[in-house]
Amino acid sequence: MKDTQLHELLQQMTTNEKAEQMSQVVSMLVQSHSETGKITGPIAAMDVAKEDMSKSGSILGASGAKTLKQIQKNYMERHRLNIPLLFMADVIHGYKTVFPVPLALGCSWDLSAVEKSAEIAAKEASAAGLHVTFSPMADLVRDPRWGRVMESTGEDPYLNSEFARAFVRGYQGEDLEQDTDRIAACVKHFAAYGASEGGRDYNTVDMSERQLREYYMPAYEAALEEGAEMVMTAFNTVDGIPATSNRHLMRTVLRNELKFNGVLISDWGAVQETVPHGVAANNREAALKSALAGVDIDMMTPCYKQHLTSLVDSGELSEAVLDEAVLRILQLKQKLGLFDHPYRGADEKREEQLILSDEHRTKARELAAKSSVLLKNDGVLPLNTTQRVALIGPFTDSTDLLGRWAIFGEPADVVTLKTGLTKQLTAVETAAGCDIESITDAQISEARKTADNADVIILALGEPSELSGEAGSKTDIRLSEAQMHLVRSMRELNKPIITILFNGRPLDLRGILDESDAIIEAWFPGTEGGHAVADLLTGAANPSGKLTMSFPYTVGQIPVYYNAFKTGRPKEDLDPNDRYASKYMDAPNEPLFPFGFGLSYSEFTYGDARLSSNDLQPGGSLELSVDVKNTSGITGEETVQMYIRDLVGEVVRPVLELKGFEKIRLEPGEAKIVTFSIHEDLLKYHHHDLAYKADSGDFIASVGTDSQTLQHLRFSYKTHSSVTETVLEERYT
Repeated sequence: MKDTQLHELLQQMTTNEKAEQMSQVVSMLVQSHSETGKITGPIAAMDVAKEDMSKSGSILGASGAKTLKQIQKNYMERHRLNIPLLFMADVIHGYKTVFPVPLALGCSWDLSAVEKSAEIAAKEASAAGLHVTFSPMADLVRDPRWGRVMESTGEDPYLNSEFARAFVRGYQGEDLEQDTDRIAACVKHFAAYGASEGGRDYNTVDMSERQLREYYMPAYEAALEEGAEMVMTAFNTVDGIPATSNRHLMRTVLRNELKFNGVLISDWGAVQETVPHGVAANNREAALKSALAGVDIDMMTPCYKQHLTSLVDSGELSEAVLDEAVLRILQLKQKLGLFDHPYRGADEKREEQLILSDEHRTKARELAAKSSVLLKNDGVLPLNTTQRVALIGPFTDSTDLLGRWAIFGEPADVVTLKTGLTKQLTAVETAAGCDIESITDAQISEARKTADNADVIILALGEPSELSGEAGSKTDIRLSEAQMHLVRSMRELNKPIITILFNGRPLDLRGILDESDAIIEAWFPGTEGGHAVADLLTGAANPSGKLTMSFPYTVGQIPVYYNAFKTGRPKEDLDPNDRYASKYMDAPNEPLFPFGFGLSYSEFTYGDARLSSNDLQPGGSLELSVDVKNTSGITGEETVQMYIRDLVGEVVRPVLELKGFEKIRLEPGEAKIVTFSIHEDLLKYHHHDLAYKADSGDFIASVGTDSQTLQHLRFSYKTHSSVTETVLEERYT
């Protein structure tokens, strides 16, 4: 169908039919059938079930080729203009073959592998009849109390941007219409949802526009530059206005500045939630304000369906607003080829062939190993396969390894840690030791008896998936007292302890770190988690993951992140005994584990870093190089990280900013020269007036293995006018 035909189709639609295209509900509200779809938000509170939503233009949560083909057929037969449905769902980190949660994927620092995971997710989802995924989540996160940190790739705007691009490329490919193995990406949550106050979901966000643009916007913008077809609004406020009804944010910033002309959809119920937010008196006003803000699709509320027609009839809302929204929706359906092929991609036979195929499982296993982070190793890893192992803990044989947002993943398909280990070790005995939140004397007794016969104890600990994800906010991010008691009890046996952590957020690991000889942060590793962790334990895989979100020493430090500002009284510049410094009296300022940290079984040695010049000229570049050598007998991968610091800015600049990285593979004894190019664009930042530019002055370029283990080199950059000259010019003009 050509654009002219879309415009003709639009002209044939009634105002009510346009309102229906702009509404989205779960499948059971469009067609009565046994499959209700996955429910990922409230229904009763929205009153959406009381309205006739059967002709809504898109549905979410349903899947399966046979089911969706039947829904599409029935829908088009009763739709006057035969406009096809859009099928959308939360395919966040895999469809049926579930990969590690996005926070873990970020820790792989492997863009090509993450792009491949999104491609595999798209293949499976498309064969199951889906057209759109609500991914990637590009929210920058700094507060592990917020359960949804598991959906982000971390605390750094540059790294999040690179991963957002990789996800979009993997989902969408190069031609959505021709490549039916791909699905459209919807970047979320616009904007700054990761900054919810107190780490509490759906809560207020309050920040300066400069901070918003400097740290929170880059990853969204990167996803849009990569061609993401959709954007989802955030639940939070931005500058005192809920994002979903924020005209400045959506019209001025998203549409005009970022040039986004795709479909903008609300998050679940967010249009109606402008009423309890206090910016709309009722559903009618909520519909009006959200439509004026440019929200094209109202997800899971009756606001648009109930009120858009009467708002147009009364003259309060121009029908042109509906026309531009509906045209964008029709254009997306056209881009997906749905007018010519309404059953696009849905194929029962292909679904059966693709889903959980050996190839997909192999990729999931490899990426789960790459995403895990070795936090500590006092020489006990890797294991010898002949060692007698006691595998103890509530995650010993648990299938709860998928994470909260793997809504289509099946526990029955999960490889547990017990299964993975028993395939690789000759002697494994298991005991529960405790439950997630409780422990009994009998469990301790059984665990001790099991451990008595072992050479080494592996503790499988963590948080259940229900304690993270959406609505999974917590004030206490330690493991339960039951699990802590188990650790202390096992320590009394004076045997090596290896702790495996399964969780969706950074944790307070005091009491775990000191009592463990080795710790692997496995996150929620997905379908092949048990195999992947066993590979790491035995040395079949060499740990290479590095943290993309700092682990706090204690919850009282939060938010704690590597790219913070230096204060006027920095602790490190003053006498340690000086009370009047920016510091805690009962804890260090630094996190327990910093951004970029992660160990390996290999040993990597960095030579002296060097700059090609100490002066960077406008329009030019200089090179930062370092020799990295594998001085061990084990092949391994190392992520070399490059940071820059602006020593004097017009506004305060962070102590470090990641500006480049390269993941290299080195054989035993092999060395490589890693080189980064530094140019003016890497020095730019948003000034007080939001101008995005670089200043003259001195900078520090740093390179190393993590954000705390670095070599520092100084260089200068001079623009045509310095910061001082610019300030004086502004002052006296």
